[in-house]
Amino acid sequence: MSVLLDTVTAVLFPAGAAFCFLGALGLVRFPDTMSRLHAAAKAQTLGLVLVLVGASAQMPGRHAPALLLVALFQLFTAPITSQIIARTAYRTHGLDRNLLLGDALADRLARDGTPLGGPGRARPDEDAER
Repeated sequence: MSVLLDTVTAVLFPAGAAFCFLGALGLVRFPDTMSRLHAAAKAQTLGLVLVLVGASAQMPGRHAPALLLVALFQLFTAPITSQIIARTAYRTHGLDRNLLLGDALADRLARDGTPLGGPGRARPDEDAER
């Protein structure tokens, strides 16, 4: 059984480290906020979960649930945080809307009565002129 756990850990640790590295690389190299959020939320979370599962396989039985609880907490908090950051970037014109394939949020904001370019709000071209 020890050989099996060592083999599982030997696969999970480098795989998790590779995902964390690729997420960090994407965070540095990607050009816009949405791409960077994708790298941070997806790759980093998967990398951390793989490392934590590999570590929990090597831990005594009483400590493994704590690591798995940390992994579960990370799976819930990272997408919510990236959603909040993405909406903030969207509302403050921190992304290039020409790169979006569809813009469902603009339709929803207009339907709710809070369009981005409403009265008293700066439009993206006005921001560029300042």
